[in-house]
Amino acid sequence: MLSHPEQLTRLRRACPPAAHTAVLAGDPCFDRLLDALPHRDDFRRALGVAAGQRLIVVNSTWGPRSLFGDTHDVLPWLLDSLARELPVDGYRRCAVLHPNIWHGHGPGQVRAWLRHAEYAGLTVVPPLGPWRQVLAAADAVIGDHGSVTYYAAAIGTPVLLGAFPAQDLDPASPVAELGRTAPRLRPYEPLLPQLEKLLTDHHPDRYAQLTALASSAPGASAGLLRRTFYGLIGLAEPSPPAYLPRLLPPAHGDDATAVPPATPLRTPLQVLTHVHDRRPTAPPEITVTRYADVGSGPYAPSAPSTTASPPAPAGQATPQVVASHTAIHEDAPDSTRLPLADLVLHDSQPEPAAWTQEAMRRHRHCAMAACVTAPDTCLVRVPDGSLVTLTAAPGPDDRRDRCDPAVYASALYAWYERGKSLEDLLDGLTVVTGDAAHRLQVTITPPG
Repeated sequence: MLSHPEQLTRLRRACPPAAHTAVLAGDPCFDRLLDALPHRDDFRRALGVAAGQRLIVVNSTWGPRSLFGDTHDVLPWLLDSLARELPVDGYRRCAVLHPNIWHGHGPGQVRAWLRHAEYAGLTVVPPLGPWRQVLAAADAVIGDHGSVTYYAAAIGTPVLLGAFPAQDLDPASPVAELGRTAPRLRPYEPLLPQLEKLLTDHHPDRYAQLTALASSAPGASAGLLRRTFYGLIGLAEPSPPAYLPRLLPPAHGDDATAVPPATPLRTPLQVLTHVHDRRPTAPPEITVTRYADVGSGPYAPSAPSTTASPPAPAGQATPQVVASHTAIHEDAPDSTRLPLADLVLHDSQPEPAAWTQEAMRRHRHCAMAACVTAPDTCLVRVPDGSLVTLTAAPGPDDRRDRCDPAVYASALYAWYERGKSLEDLLDGLTVVTGDAAHRLQVTITPPG
């Protein structure tokens, strides 16, 4: 079964006796991807990609010269840089690995290798998981010479090649052409500027030639395959049209075909904030930028600096100096970091108010304790014992905010740290992460 006549040409050249057995039948996987593209926003919502976020997918095929098997240790540097350099609320990260990696090393070993990256926000798609939906939802793919990276380019997604062993490929193949045309990752140089350039310079038709070579019968593979199979067994085809099952939004859970839900960040977070006090014309606005603090290591850059914000345009409130604090989940694997926390976090506690009180007692060095109680709500205990509930107002499309509610607590910390009154937030608060603004409703429960 071949998807394009160019493959038949190469087959005739490589193995003439086999050519008469070839059937041109399109590509069912590519057809399902094409059919899924109009549902991209549904996939992004199911994967927890918030408004203004970019989804970066790391993909590796199997073999010693793949991105996962590269002997120059590009992948450890890449995972480390994804965590360090990309603000956690501006980017979502997923990894799609070839099933042979999982079967060759074993799921336990693969999970062990990726565990620290998962603590810093990486979602690892299981080998039978919805990788096609993840690919359709991606803003960029960092990959190698595997078919998934090729599919990404063929559907118009920006591609950055982290490994590409040209010697392993037929130079006349479309995949080899991808290696000659796609930009290359520059290991050990800052990653974020490379991603920004990739996204800025990309044009959806950049790989139009590769799209044309992916299938000579786009959308028609189901009919071609069924006709072939029924012909081989000597039966008439059924009368209803042949079709391929539609790709549904990714489900969450423990099933082998599900994608893990976005888990709370278990690595310490360095948080930069600045406040625009826009009263009385508008509610206060607080910008929050969080970075995963993955500790010391060979790729560790200097910590984000705290600098003064640029002057505001005439007629607008002047933003205050950028400040920083440390937020740490109480279940962070490295408990020695907890004494550094200004803000202690948790999620889904059965009695969140009680937990915040206990957390403030256990961690006397911290200023606040916050528990995420719903996908759009965070409960925060402040130093005087008051409880502040921060809830996202529904968006214009009536959908719930998909921002991590722990961000709300960091905004409240920035406001409180500057000596501002909590009562000034009762008319609302706007939290900005990346390019997205999140409107919050604030309620205060005095200490009882």
